[in-house]
Amino acid sequence: MISKHIIFSSLFILINLNYLWAQEFVADTIKEVDYQKKYDQFYDSLKYKAQQNKITKWLHNTLINEPKKLDIDKKALAFDYLNNYKGKTIKTIQIKALDIFGPSFTDTTKKAKSKFEKVANTLHTKTNLKIINKNLLFTVGDTLNPEVLYENERIIRLLPFIKDVRIIVANDTVNQEFVEVIVLTKDVFSLGVSGYANGLSSAALEVYNRNILGVGHEISAKMIGHLHREPYLGVETSYTINNINGNFVNISAGFANTHETEGFNFIIEKEFLRPSTQWAGGIKGLRFLRANSITEQDPIELEGSPLNLMLWDIWAGKSFQLNRDKFSSSQFVFTGRVANQHFHERPEADSEDNQYFSNSTFYLVGLSWSKRRYMRDQLIYSYGITEDIPEGYKNEIVFGYDANEFGDRFYTHLLLSNGNLLARRPGYLYASAAIGGYFNRFSFEQGIIQANINYISRLISAGRKRLRLFSTLNYTLGIRRFELENLDLKKDAYIRGFSSKEPQGKQRVSLNTEYVLFLRKELYKFNLALFTFADIGIIGSNNQVIFKGDYYGGFGVGLRLHNESLVLNSIQLRLSFYPNHPKDMGFAGFLFEEQRKKSFYSFQPGAPQVLTFN
Repeated sequence: MISKHIIFSSLFILINLNYLWAQEFVADTIKEVDYQKKYDQFYDSLKYKAQQNKITKWLHNTLINEPKKLDIDKKALAFDYLNNYKGKTIKTIQIKALDIFGPSFTDTTKKAKSKFEKVANTLHTKTNLKIINKNLLFTVGDTLNPEVLYENERIIRLLPFIKDVRIIVANDTVNQEFVEVIVLTKDVFSLGVSGYANGLSSAALEVYNRNILGVGHEISAKMIGHLHREPYLGVETSYTINNINGNFVNISAGFANTHETEGFNFIIEKEFLRPSTQWAGGIKGLRFLRANSITEQDPIELEGSPLNLMLWDIWAGKSFQLNRDKFSSSQFVFTGRVANQHFHERPEADSEDNQYFSNSTFYLVGLSWSKRRYMRDQLIYSYGITEDIPEGYKNEIVFGYDANEFGDRFYTHLLLSNGNLLARRPGYLYASAAIGGYFNRFSFEQGIIQANINYISRLISAGRKRLRLFSTLNYTLGIRRFELENLDLKKDAYIRGFSSKEPQGKQRVSLNTEYVLFLRKELYKFNLALFTFADIGIIGSNNQVIFKGDYYGGFGVGLRLHNESLVLNSIQLRLSFYPNHPKDMGFAGFLFEEQRKKSFYSFQPGAPQVLTFN
């Protein structure tokens, strides 16, 4: 068995590549701008001369790393542009939906060239302009506020059928006190197909549409088959309506009857989508006639003991801005929630962990203090489109009362989170810490301590190459958890591709590092990204220092393909190696799968939640 020192060595080498690749010139004064111009002129001249000969061209592209241009504050640029029209009255609003393929925001006259692009443009139904209009935060006659327009672009980009949006402002030709606003949008091709095969025993095929007939509704239907478990051919369906009547209220419903689950659910919710949103809330209902876990996110899955249960959940919250004059000011948010779960069939209860599958009504109240703003960047989790990265903080305290059939108890937790902690913003750094648990008449139980650090480097330029480092550190400690509650390393958040069920415990730490190289070349209109990664996880008892636990690791390389104009998930090919692997998995693994786009951490207030131990 290969020792833990080999795992540490491979991880150390990968992390230190960041130092070798990230050396760059950073200017922060006006004087240095002149120096940057001189450097630009020198390297442009050197590049021009090198292009005259194939050998010198190859040497230049291989050996010369041009210094990185000055960082551009994209938010500052946007405000510099919009501030030219601040305080003027909006005279007209024109919404224009561009074809999926061909035109761009900088050249709306461009046409699709390939047959595939032309056919896709013909088959696609553009988003109805009324759908975009109901997502606008301003109307004709309003005084133009740059903050509102900047925030509005972010909100429209959240729509699952929108690729990107630009809001353009111009002075009225007759009266300079009025402005004309043009909203340019680009859809994604909303029809998609997905699926998987698990050896020869099971498979699934899903067809979905994120924008039915251009009205913004979503629908999906998935066929799931299994050779050895009934029903041999099952179905999952869902339907979602976004932003009903322009009130930013979403509704969704679903039904499933597969070898894993049989039941239905519905959700009606309005989020604290904007810092200025004053009220939010939601209602959720779920009825399972057969299931192997309470929810999809539940860490405990049962085999051979299907659950029969009903859940309903309702919450509401009120926000109070501390400075109404500032668009993204900090806010206090008070929230309340009532959640009930009732089992018709469940595992036989025992004295050690009977409260896990218990009939109960949970009352929760929360108080959060938060602030958020959004920076714009590219090439993080997407491929060249605008991405909105949240910065700010959210600190919350939650109290709860669990009216439980096996004994009432109280709950509380404290959560602190902050990002971006880097003063000069050379990258994005998010950190959070939380502690909480339950109290009954006799003792403290189901306690948890969590800490997370998430780092994303700036976009590093090495010649014509562009890459980023992604690194995540997670720590979880369970205190007096139930016997059946255990942490593992199976999820990709800890060790990618790790499938063993053997390593379990009440304490875990994991470190993930990944370099992503964004390639400029395309493959049949699909953007390409190469990546290499190294993960390490330690798991063990909560009665000893975590570094005395069992060590496991994984490293490897892979390729991702994605087309931002399609609603399809990314395609990922990954080759992994596991030096210190358990007996129930191999040393190497190859994966070909779909991968959902990762989401950023969020400082958005919401329903009070219990800290999860998984």
